[in-house]
Amino acid sequence: MASVSSRHRVTILLATCNGEKYLRAQLDSLAAQTLQPARILISDDGSRDDTRAIIRAFAAENPALRLSLLDGPGQGAAMNFRFLLMQAPQEAGFVALCDQDDVWLPDKLARAVRMLAGSEGPALYCARSWEWDEKRDRRRLSRPAPPRPGFRHALVQNIAGGNTMLLNRAALALMREAGREVRELVVHDWWIYQVLSGAGARIVHDDRPELLYRQHGGNLIGANRGVPAKLRRLGFMLAGGYREWARINIENLNAARHLLTPEAREILDHFAKDRDGSLPERLAMLRRTGLHRHGHLAQAALYLAAFLRRL
Repeated sequence: MASVSSRHRVTILLATCNGEKYLRAQLDSLAAQTLQPARILISDDGSRDDTRAIIRAFAAENPALRLSLLDGPGQGAAMNFRFLLMQAPQEAGFVALCDQDDVWLPDKLARAVRMLAGSEGPALYCARSWEWDEKRDRRRLSRPAPPRPGFRHALVQNIAGGNTMLLNRAALALMREAGREVRELVVHDWWIYQVLSGAGARIVHDDRPELLYRQHGGNLIGANRGVPAKLRRLGFMLAGGYREWARINIENLNAARHLLTPEAREILDHFAKDRDGSLPERLAMLRRTGLHRHGHLAQAALYLAAFLRRL
């Protein structure tokens, strides 16, 4: 285990809702970290199963972890994480986001902290993970990071898995400020990636997985691999779902525009205005701003969405 002097550095933010089936394994993996967290903050969003009883039993067995259980806002997982960010102690050196159904490998926290150590300004760590089929005991490595992570990418695609995220103190302060005006979110991790990249934060995407991302029927997002998943996403885009997501993202970014760099504000304004323009204006906007998605098919889908006015 890490020394006592390093334990104060990390607060874990865990959102739960009816998570009894897998929660204990996740909690045990937090207790087994080589860098022990100083605190675990859990927001439960109205569980009707034994989730809270499991949390209380774990807290009684592990008093050194200083676990606190809060009542969530009851608005879904994304807003529950937003609530946790707003409740996180300001003195936290780092905050790590945590899902209720994964399993962390022992070095996860220690590695993430090492990779953000020395960052002078706001910094975000995220990583690949093992997509894990527990029943067949199979693991598959998640997709690699794009070659150019940043706001031009974040505005149209997310690569930052929330269950892998670690924010330093400066990044947490930015997200607490950005969260003041938020009334709805698409997904919390995409919002965090957009705000922090737009604010000029350092974005670190680790190629080494330190987490078992459990794949099961109850996943809110899941790995989204294979032809059926691609067809579902295409249908979602054609039905206008992606355009509605963009509306929500633009609204939240405009509420936090005072945190964004001048360059990011200019890109956001072009995107917000020209996605409703004529076809030549929409296509010119993509070229002018340099918005891009990772992968040839994903980039083609971006241009198809622009062509069909679905951005």
